[in-house]
Amino acid sequence: MLKEIQIVLCFFFVFVFAVLYELSLQSGCVFSCMPISKRFLTQEDVMSQSRSIIFVETTNRLEPPSLVSCSVESAARIYHDRPVVFFMKGLDSTWLDSNSTYAAFSLLSAMKNVFIFPLQMETLFQETPLLTWYYKVNATQEKHWVHISSDASRLALIWKYGGIYMDTDVISIRPIPVANFLAAQASQFSSNGIFGFPHHHWFIWDCMKDFVRNYNGRIWGNQGPFLMTRRLRPLCNLTNFHNVEDQSCQNISFLHPQRFYPIPYPAWRQYYKVWDTSPDFNDSYALHLWNFMNKEHKTAVAGSNTLVENVYKTYCPTTYKDLVQGTEGSGHTQQNKAE
Repeated sequence: MLKEIQIVLCFFFVFVFAVLYELSLQSGCVFSCMPISKRFLTQEDVMSQSRSIIFVETTNRLEPPSLVSCSVESAARIYHDRPVVFFMKGLDSTWLDSNSTYAAFSLLSAMKNVFIFPLQMETLFQETPLLTWYYKVNATQEKHWVHISSDASRLALIWKYGGIYMDTDVISIRPIPVANFLAAQASQFSSNGIFGFPHHHWFIWDCMKDFVRNYNGRIWGNQGPFLMTRRLRPLCNLTNFHNVEDQSCQNISFLHPQRFYPIPYPAWRQYYKVWDTSPDFNDSYALHLWNFMNKEHKTAVAGSNTLVENVYKTYCPTTYKDLVQGTEGSGHTQQNKAE
């Protein structure tokens, strides 16, 4: 009898928390007005309003490097009234709470609007064009599987839930003022490292169909930035950007490269150098650090006065304090391997 009562009470509290969460979302103050126990919230509860900021980790790594932590923390601070959701393949349905021995995992879990869920691709791809591809592809034979599976996952997540997807080397510095957008990496060329759409948007569905129809795992980026560019070009008369003005067509904003890529990829090392005068990035909403280029595993170092150290101090101070300053003198060198 006692066991049955405990089960009933458990379901009751889950229901109550879910209702409170929905009501607080509708009032627009869920993360600033009401302390919700995150343990009682499901993935669907958290992402039901199409307002999430979404990150994806497609390796089995459970300890995020400082750059990943900074990306998630900065988003949680800039979008303090929106859920920031980090999907991690390595969780494999196992919930690790804030008492985890992983420092960055614990740091992020403690943030009131950060939610960490397992990335379960087979479940995620249900009812999308990606499912048949996922059943056919042999991941062990794919040279770029970490990237390709990430490209697929971000499309499915935005299709199902809506919101903004960000790579784990994107540091947020101010809110993005538009909802439907792609980020130009260069004139007439789109990235897929950050984009935003409401759930069930036709453009994302078309991208998933293109993903399957034109799949070629041998070409890096074919399912990512090249795919986004392929889908955008027939819709829009893309021209070169002039000044810092965004373009728009089919109700999709194509944002100027300065918005996220003020330092272009050939110059990525500039983030790890000392500047005489630090740039203000007044035309940017976030900074993409091009970590795929970072084969030297450069990272933020306390006291170096590099641009990246100053960015960490400003936009992810907890990560800086705990994971950058906290490693000084420990003999531990962090290697950022974010995608």
